[in-house]
Amino acid sequence: MTKHRPVVASAAAIAAAALGLGACGSPEPGGAGSPSTHTVGTGTAPPTIAVQIGFFGPLSGADSALGRAIEDGEKLAVSQYMVGRPRVVVTVDPFDSQGDPGRARAGAQRLVSDKDVAVVGPSSSGGSTVADPYFQRAGIPHVTASATSVALAQAGDTSFYRAVADDSVQGLGDANYLVKTLGANTVAVIDDQSSYGQGVADYFRSQLSNDGATDVVDDHIDPNGQDYSSTVDKILAAKPAAVFYGGSYGAAGRLIVQLKDQGYAGSIMTSGGSEDPRLLADAGGSAAEGAYLTCVCEDTSSIASAATFNTAFQAAYGTPPPAYSVEGYDITDFLLAAIEAGNTTPSAINHYLQTSSWEGVTRTIKFHPDGNVVGGTVYIYQVKRGKIVQVGTAPS
Repeated sequence: MTKHRPVVASAAAIAAAALGLGACGSPEPGGAGSPSTHTVGTGTAPPTIAVQIGFFGPLSGADSALGRAIEDGEKLAVSQYMVGRPRVVVTVDPFDSQGDPGRARAGAQRLVSDKDVAVVGPSSSGGSTVADPYFQRAGIPHVTASATSVALAQAGDTSFYRAVADDSVQGLGDANYLVKTLGANTVAVIDDQSSYGQGVADYFRSQLSNDGATDVVDDHIDPNGQDYSSTVDKILAAKPAAVFYGGSYGAAGRLIVQLKDQGYAGSIMTSGGSEDPRLLADAGGSAAEGAYLTCVCEDTSSIASAATFNTAFQAAYGTPPPAYSVEGYDITDFLLAAIEAGNTTPSAINHYLQTSSWEGVTRTIKFHPDGNVVGGTVYIYQVKRGKIVQVGTAPS
């Protein structure tokens, strides 16, 4: 069974509704909860059904760009759904993880106690590792737009869903692009030792040998560090044709600057955690020129089917859709389709996700029994004239 998206409302209505939804949800740990569904009204008038969909991700801190992109997509989808539906009140219940896995336990407990019927997130693999068991025990379906650790789908969690390809697919695609498309036969592989960064780098390392290339430098850096000279020195001494970095945009930008300052002229590729305009700022703009960035998220700017979404997002937030915003939008629409079909409990929504599919803006979303999305593409970006531009897809 495939469901189609609801009719999109006017840009003015979307903008007003999205801004209003920004205040939805209860305060951070200790706030008052609300039931998963309840009815309001007296007399003979039909009662109003109210449900909450949680959001779990960083809304402040170093990784806030990712969290806000996904939450903005979620809020936009809910605001569109709410136009003309006074009897079904859907609100967004946000938790700011600050990108800190140490806050994940409190966040999961908060959203469970709020009795959200579903959760968009967690957005990171580290946060998901801690929070997912709480959602699983509560039977709350949780759909991530960006957490890519392979292990998340191997935990036997029957309420876990992932809308994008995992690290094994991304690591394979990244290696194939550097070796098969760019012709790099020697590569330095660096990661930030995070659940995401080291995970995707390890799959990249495995695929390098399958492609006949050599990992000539294998190193780790502190994502909060400032001086990467020891790693840069190793790379310069080995003279690899390319450098691959698995991790977030902040450290990626600093590493790129230090490599370029020391005269490194080979190809540089960073993983999906770096596909963000902040990388350009962290790299000082010109230093990032020519660098490749990969992502399991797709740029919607040139996709005809995304024109309405792009316009609505711009109207609501005053900016083009950033990376992962359309994924947040699409998975929320999938959850809203379940609600529209009369599924207003976590178990009913979970069954709907397991047995249905959704025609999203950029792809059809359908899940395997383990929660992984069917299909999944690795998109290749490059910094050209100071902008991040999608230039293709990685070979499988």
